[in-house]
Amino acid sequence: MKTLIGGVIAAALGLIGLVVWWGQFLMVLAGIIPAMLLLGGGLAIYLGFDELKDSWKKEETTEASVATNEEVEKYKHEISELKEEIAELKKEE
Repeated sequence: MKTLIGGVIAAALGLIGLVVWWGQFLMVLAGIIPAMLLLGGGLAIYLGFDELKDSWKKEETTEASVATNEEVEKYKHEISELKEEIAELKKEE
């Protein structure tokens, strides 16, 4: 209940202050808006660049995995050849 009463009082004082100091409020608002746009734009640039770096890393990982898949196929082929050799050696015994 105390919070509700405090909120009503703060809102009423804020409304009265806004009416009394309307010119100063607009002056502050005129100074804050460009600063907020500048900070928001800087944040958007940073996040966009970070996302771009992540996509570059994914491309590099994909290229590395393609090379890894080729190596896996090569090793599978070698293993199958070795298994055939072992089977032939067992038959000779």
